[in-house]
Amino acid sequence: MSEFRYSEDHEWIIVDADSNATVGITDHAQEQLGDIVYVELPEVGLEIEQGDDVAVVESVKAAADVKTPASGTVSEVNDQLADQPDLVNREPTGEGWFFRVELSDPSELDTLMNEDEYAAFVKSLE
Repeated sequence: MSEFRYSEDHEWIIVDADSNATVGITDHAQEQLGDIVYVELPEVGLEIEQGDDVAVVESVKAAADVKTPASGTVSEVNDQLADQPDLVNREPTGEGWFFRVELSDPSELDTLMNEDEYAAFVKSLE
């Protein structure tokens, strides 16, 4: 069973099947941003490297880049976000996902935090 993995930049990733994974921003990130009003998604087929800026999220407070927690090829984007960017606020780890990536190096996931480590990381920021 796959588990969520987290980056220090507040993105999450979870492997769905084989080496296909879904990426989004964490609940902490959406809380910091406030009401999200626009999301710019990557193109399907884009080759991405771990840590690359891949998407942009804009809120009433600020704009932020969304980095990819793992390398691969963008296989799908969440088209619902064009009309409903607030899905990111309502369901950041569910329907508010950003894109799916076909992983080129699944071992990169080992460099990310698990849920407990991420919770401790967020607490350390307070």
